[in-house]
Amino acid sequence: MDVQRELDTRGLNCPLPILKAKKALAEMASGELLRVVATDPGSTRDFQAFARQTGNELVEQNSSGDEFTHILRRR
Repeated sequence: MDVQRELDTRGLNCPLPILKAKKALAEMASGELLRVVATDPGSTRDFQAFARQTGNELVEQNSSGDEFTHILRRR
């Protein structure tokens, strides 16, 4: 998967990962992919809701240990 931008939000709690992702997506072109790496367990649910509310596509979510990765496509 060709990700154009990566955002490291490890150590940040809600709502900061979402706010940083929103800002990053606003600077990206339509169709580009953003990978967000977070340590907040609630980020999985938060990014699902964020995608529904903004219309950006949540392409993939996965977890490894205490890290959660979210890949969003800018609408």
